Amino acid sequence: MAKPAQGAKYRGSIHDFPGFEPNQDAEALYTAMKGFGSDKEAILDIITSRSNRQRQEICQSYKSLYGKDLIADLKYELTGKFERLIVGLMRPPAYCDAKEIKDAISGIGTDEKCLIEILASRTNEQMHQLVAAYKDAYERDLEADIIGDTSGHFQKMLVVLLQGTREEDDVVSEDLVQQDVQDLYEAGELKWGTDEAQFIYILGNRSKQHLRLVFDEYLKTTGKPIEASIRGELSGDFEKLMLAVVKCIRSTPEYFAERLFKAMKGLGTRDNTLIRIMVSRSELDMLDIREIFRTKYEKSLYSMIKNDTSGEYKKSLLKLCGGDDDAAGQFFPEAAQVAYQMWELSAVARVELKGTVRPANDFNPDADAKALRKAMKGLGTDEDTIIDIITHRSNAQRQQIRQTFKSHFGRDLMSDLKSEISGDLARLILGLMMPPAHYDAKQLKKAMEGAGTDEKALIEILATRTNAEIRAINEAYKEDYHKSLEDALSSDTSGHFRRILISLATGNREEGGENLDQAREDAQVAAEILEIADTPSGDKTSLETRFMTILCTRSYPHLRRVFQEFIKMTNYDVEHTIKKEMSGDVRDAFVAIVQSVKNKPLFFADKLYKSMKGAGTDEKTLTRIMVSRSEIDLLNIRREFIEKYDKSLHQAIEGDTSGDFLKALLALCGGED
Repeated sequence: MAKPAQGAKYRGSIHDFPGFEPNQDAEALYTAMKGFGSDKEAILDIITSRSNRQRQEICQSYKSLYGKDLIADLKYELTGKFERLIVGLMRPPAYCDAKEIKDAISGIGTDEKCLIEILASRTNEQMHQLVAAYKDAYERDLEADIIGDTSGHFQKMLVVLLQGTREEDDVVSEDLVQQDVQDLYEAGELKWGTDEAQFIYILGNRSKQHLRLVFDEYLKTTGKPIEASIRGELSGDFEKLMLAVVKCIRSTPEYFAERLFKAMKGLGTRDNTLIRIMVSRSELDMLDIREIFRTKYEKSLYSMIKNDTSGEYKKSLLKLCGGDDDAAGQFFPEAAQVAYQMWELSAVARVELKGTVRPANDFNPDADAKALRKAMKGLGTDEDTIIDIITHRSNAQRQQIRQTFKSHFGRDLMSDLKSEISGDLARLILGLMMPPAHYDAKQLKKAMEGAGTDEKALIEILATRTNAEIRAINEAYKEDYHKSLEDALSSDTSGHFRRILISLATGNREEGGENLDQAREDAQVAAEILEIADTPSGDKTSLETRFMTILCTRSYPHLRRVFQEFIKMTNYDVEHTIKKEMSGDVRDAFVAIVQSVKNKPLFFADKLYKSMKGAGTDEKTLTRIMVSRSEIDLLNIRREFIEKYDKSLHQAIEGDTSGDFLKALLALCGGED
């Protein structure tokens, strides 16, 4: 499959209607609204099947034929959300934006989210058309009205965006990129207080291509994405506006996919947001939004609208959506590039992994051992002291404390902790006191003992650990349980799932780079086993073995290339194809491997989110990840968590746990993003 040309194809879901006859449509609409009641089906069918240009011609024909204003008649005949949607479609895009902004700043209070969405996402040309439309429709100056309704740095950035003067030159100066990176760094991270003017000037005026390079260099220079600095340095509506600008610079369709998801997730639907986006993007980039939505949220936009709305309103939204990507089970050929680019980004990303727990300065194991003994001596237990010491020492330092405790008091610190604390706090604290490999070995043992097996825990650990970590786990398991990990897995699992786990448990993943020819062969094997290859070859048993070998033994850089070649070959993303074509524990194991290859911190962020969402908390998963990743990449996990779920890990933990367990988790979390 050739990679689709960027910017060459029309990406809207609504097209000019073939054989369009404006007089005929005007007559049909008049008939649909004549007499008692109205034929809403006929109205939505016509209006959602015509382009905006054609709708304007229908308006003119309607007035010529009947001397009446079509929009006024539609407002009279329709009600509620359906009316708002249909009337929005009838306005020219700039006038629709003008109406949304007028509503956002009229009356008591301001709809800042609406202002942010529109002004952060429109092009220079769209902005100029918006200003002119506002002036024409309301005989008022848009800039003056925004100044009158907003304040501070938020107001200043809105006014800058409103000028529509963002640079549009694709030629980027490397020197200016470096200068902007330095200016942003000095304006935020290196400054006492923040120089907001620098953020406003650079993010409000530089070209998109330039800013994308600035963001890349900023990450390399500072070790953190620009979004993290914005969250740390700015606040309130100004922070939200700047984050929206950054998202639109990176990918406007992804920004709108995220807005649509948030408009429909949870209880209730933000219908104004849903309508505004579906109307405004239907002739611009709805196909890209759909594609990203499906990739990011593992469900189609169509299916989410279908489950979240009803009646003619739902039918109209689904027409604007333009199709159900889940029904076809494949990507648009033109948009497979989105998934391809995600793997490309994964391949070039060189983000330094950082934990939240670091060795304590001025570490004194003698003092810590005495403090812990005092906290557990006598009547009652001083949990705060135990939490404070153990969560603020590295694992190596905790092992020194254990030795010192035994030397001083002739007692086993782990045994004393077990007798003094209980429940979730005990599992967390005792987990932190164990060497990492022994902790993982214990988690694997617990996953396999008793009636039933915790397959998710087995997958999480074995699919994400490095070769060195796997080898250490094998040694720890043998030492602690006098049995090999392979034997334990063999006796507790079966079939292909057992073979996958045993393969992962050998710790023999290749550690070199990619091999393009081999990657193409491996991608062909994947296409054949997932039953989407044009020319299947070989017997299925042999293919299954080869596919398992590829996923379990190839290096991460090589697998990223395999997954890119898979997309080029088939138009499918390997993760979604595995989910669709496979089932059970085998599917879950392969998906975990793919997600770990793509972005391991994001894999853990997703696991943490799922452990805390809905009714009840999965404390075991929460504890296991917080303990095992605290010195490896928990800081990266925090960043992925807030980026995907729009709330910090700290907030999620705070809202879902309590007591001393909460205190210990927050200490491990290491801060509020």
